[in-house]
Amino acid sequence: MRNYNQQRNEFQRLINDHQILSMAVAPDALSAKIAEQVGFKAIFVAGYATAASSRSLPDRGILDFGEMLSKLREIIAAVNIPVFVDGDTGYGDCENVARTIRAYESAGAAGIFLEDQVWPKRCGHMAGKSVVPASELIAKIETAVATRRHANFTIMSRTDARQVYGLENAIERSRSYQAAGADMIFIEAPKSTAELETIAKAFPNTPLMANMIEDGATPMTSVNELEEMGYSMVVHPTALTYAHAYADRDFLTELYQLGKTEQTKEHMVTFNDFNQFVGLDKLNQIEHEYSKAPMQAMIDQMLNQQIKL
Repeated sequence: MRNYNQQRNEFQRLINDHQILSMAVAPDALSAKIAEQVGFKAIFVAGYATAASSRSLPDRGILDFGEMLSKLREIIAAVNIPVFVDGDTGYGDCENVARTIRAYESAGAAGIFLEDQVWPKRCGHMAGKSVVPASELIAKIETAVATRRHANFTIMSRTDARQVYGLENAIERSRSYQAAGADMIFIEAPKSTAELETIAKAFPNTPLMANMIEDGATPMTSVNELEEMGYSMVVHPTALTYAHAYADRDFLTELYQLGKTEQTKEHMVTFNDFNQFVGLDKLNQIEHEYSKAPMQAMIDQMLNQQIKL
């Protein structure tokens, strides 16, 4: 059985380390496994990528609790590093928040964030967002803290109030969420480097997350720069999804126009390398050890020994 407590502890160690934790959002289990192989220390599961990969739809509150839970389980099963998950608004009132916490924690997640958008929510860098009164997320954070079975299951608050009421309001909301028990703070979509720095100065002793979306509201800032500001974690929620769409479009265009893959083949892994990566050799070994013929030979050997005795 997997030791999820160990992974939760590892995640907390990573966010409290002097070095910033850089995380990619994985749209699927294969992407998560590749991220782990190239060196990422943790994986993020989020609604934007899941809506795109599972339904080819925008992040507009279309995915439900069950779909996100299913994706989370797939990705956790594929990797041996901590997995942090986007909990949206908790999928309802405080009772639903408690259900979400119990399910995600039992699935093996290292932590979750909960946000203060009005449902149906939308991507934090889209226009037209609305937020609930801060008291609603305060109650949800308190519920989440009271519901979690392990103190090392990290709970992050997210506010989208920057776009609606300004940065000062977003900071004040986040302070109230921290007082309610949030372990980490995330203020979505600051508009400038100066705002990123203001957020970091407002929470000098609190683990903070920054969100880097290509062509989003926040200027793209390097991992090293965010570390110098004082951020504990940076997530790249759209990078893999956009890269997949770019590669798929190029490949499929060539295949449709030429009927074969001459140019894009240079950018593919080989048949044998891919099979090895996804563990075909291990599966073949299991099949060899436990298939009918070897098992029968072992049984015959045991019977012969008994007859001799």
